[in-house]
Amino acid sequence: MRFSQKDIRRAGLLGLAAIMAMFAPAALQAQDLGTAVVPTAIIYPGEEVTAGRVQEVEVTNPNLAGDYARTAKEVVGLISRSTLLPGRTIPISSLREPFAMTRGSTVRLTFSIGNMTISAAGSPLVDAAVGDVIRARNLDSGVIVSGTVMSDGTIHVVAK
Repeated sequence: MRFSQKDIRRAGLLGLAAIMAMFAPAALQAQDLGTAVVPTAIIYPGEEVTAGRVQEVEVTNPNLAGDYARTAKEVVGLISRSTLLPGRTIPISSLREPFAMTRGSTVRLTFSIGNMTISAAGSPLVDAAVGDVIRARNLDSGVIVSGTVMSDGTIHVVAK
């Protein structure tokens, strides 16, 4: 029986595919999928994520997808928005920055226009992180104003 070049080429490709299939599991194991951060104990909403409550583990599931934390440095010091279970990856979206100011505390309200700056004592009406736009009560006049929480602990009031 005589084989054509096309038949020989097809047999070679099938043989190559069979060899690749035999070594595919080993190739997947050798592939570095990186690390993920998982809690070592339950972390409830509102609790701070500390270094002692999380650990970095190697990812073994090639189908793992999403916005999960890959290093402990990404999550330590943040606050949980939802319950984080031991051994489960930590979605970045389930964490938030700690509050810069709390409801009812006394803060400084500032308003600037040109070279003029007005400052007054105020009280935030909600807990807020840096960059949040919140409402606060001017303690001198009782007027409620809106402003942005600044990193120095003040609220920069916006003009109406």
